[in-house]
Amino acid sequence: MLCAERMQRIIQAIILGFIMGLAGAQMFKVAFLVMLAMMISLLVAGFTGFCPGLIILKKIFPPCEETNVKDNN
Repeated sequence: MLCAERMQRIIQAIILGFIMGLAGAQMFKVAFLVMLAMMISLLVAGFTGFCPGLIILKKIFPPCEETNVKDNN
């Protein structure tokens, strides 16, 4: 089942594809602005840990839980 973090990555891939389509259609200004907005949001999320998109997705999808199985033997 999809979880919030995986869904966020899928949406990011879709946005990058959309930007490529805009560039291919020679709509460079719009492609640049969408790419700039995406870069700023990724930098903010990277430096602060605050990601509004992920907060919204966690209300729709369950959060991904990493299960690290460690043997105590």
